[in-house]
Amino acid sequence: QVQLVESGGGLVETGGSLRLSCAASGRTGDVAAMGWFRQSPGQKREFVAAITWNGGMTFYEDSVKGRFTISRDNAENTSYLQMSSLVPEDTAVYYCAVSAPRGSFLPLLDLEYDYWGQGTQVTVSS
Repeated sequence: QVQLVESGGGLVETGGSLRLSCAASGRTGDVAAMGWFRQSPGQKREFVAAITWNGGMTFYEDSVKGRFTISRDNAENTSYLQMSSLVPEDTAVYYCAVSAPRGSFLPLLDLEYDYWGQGTQVTVSS
């Protein structure tokens, strides 16, 4: 099993920035691609960003392109989501996810991920 712990969420004003972290532990050999998703109240969980196992490729949901940056440090088994120019529509619980090596090279769907964190709340005030 892989355990994921997110941190870095909080309350920020419109236009502000936050950096989320996702630390993996346990069977880290099962950590391949990493992704971030978010879920607002009453909404389904949506894809935000993903990164391949070696960090060579990334993909973003359209609304966060140019504002969010996903990265990873494999030596630390940690993924990061740098969020800038935040707007109230970014308010959500943000979840980190990991797919096992047998999975997609750059998974974009939540069903392609094998392990999930508990989530961290991000609130952007207007």
